[in-house]
Amino acid sequence: MLGTSIGLGLRSAGADTYLSDPSPSAQAVAVDIGAGRPFPGDITASSAASAAVEAGSTDGTTTGAETAPVPGVVVVAAPPDVAGQVVIDSLVRFPGAVVLDIASVKGAIRREVDAAVVGGHLTPAQAARYVGTHPMAGRERSGPVAARGALFTAAPWVVCAKEETSPEAVSVAEEIARVLGATVHRMTAEDHDASVALISHLPQIAASLVSSRLQETPAQSLALSGNGLRDTTRIAASDPQLWVQILAANAPDILEILYGVREDLDRLIATMEEPTAPGARLDIAQLIAEGNAGHARIPGKHGAPPQAFAVVTVIVDDTPGQISAVLQDVGEAGVNVEDLRMDHSAGHEVGMLEISVLPGRKQDLTDALTAQGWKVV
Repeated sequence: MLGTSIGLGLRSAGADTYLSDPSPSAQAVAVDIGAGRPFPGDITASSAASAAVEAGSTDGTTTGAETAPVPGVVVVAAPPDVAGQVVIDSLVRFPGAVVLDIASVKGAIRREVDAAVVGGHLTPAQAARYVGTHPMAGRERSGPVAARGALFTAAPWVVCAKEETSPEAVSVAEEIARVLGATVHRMTAEDHDASVALISHLPQIAASLVSSRLQETPAQSLALSGNGLRDTTRIAASDPQLWVQILAANAPDILEILYGVREDLDRLIATMEEPTAPGARLDIAQLIAEGNAGHARIPGKHGAPPQAFAVVTVIVDDTPGQISAVLQDVGEAGVNVEDLRMDHSAGHEVGMLEISVLPGRKQDLTDALTAQGWKVV
């Protein structure tokens, strides 16, 4: 999905892109939706890993109809467990190309490239053309059919270069990120992996563990669920095969965090076993307060410091045009929408539209919407 999205974005920016995938059907879908053209030539003659290079921006140089183009850039969008070998093969196969990967774990791939230099499979000059990157964008759905050319717009794109990395290669990697609308962040591979272990991999684990408890839950209990459960478990719908590879590749960093979580759970369990004991309620309150403090550190709108918004909840019928009508009236009231979410009432054909606004505008919006006939609760 990410490789195809990059192909779509680069094509829309005017780049000449070619696609190669070990799955003929996946490649055909990516070609059909406009992510690029099939890489010409007999790619099966190369290693299977090389065939897994999913999307590349090329300079369009060809020497004949049957001759493969000479790529200027190769974007490796292979799964984490084979991405390192694909990078190594691509550095050898395309001697003039900058090679970057977009896997979500960077240290393991960097170590594979370094090991290839030590083992004589790559020269230092070849390895200098490699840049590890990670676009922090994605969807729960996988595969080329889930691709979107605008997927990376305003998303962080981490570039992990070493001192030995060619400055030209780094510039090319950063330019691709900017062309696709992303915001470039520079980090070491080690800092990147430690960061994503906490802000990406731990949430996936937590969501999956919570969702696993729902497997035998009676339907009447699930009927009571609202946005709290949906928000907490949304990413549990992610691809299991991909996450096996991610978690295994970043296990050391994730384990350090899980040990801390285990300590917190043990602490909470001990407290809940005797909830009326002296200090038990204070300990529960402290655990919740610690969560409040951590949540308050998550960046807010446009990356600015977090800000508290007031919520105006409007009851809308579950019919076409209701949400747009509410938002039209919000606009006419001159109030900016800071955030928006939707919940549905169990057993009723209505929804609850939660509109976040600046605290000072809450009453203005409530009055304006009430005057327009909306039911504000």
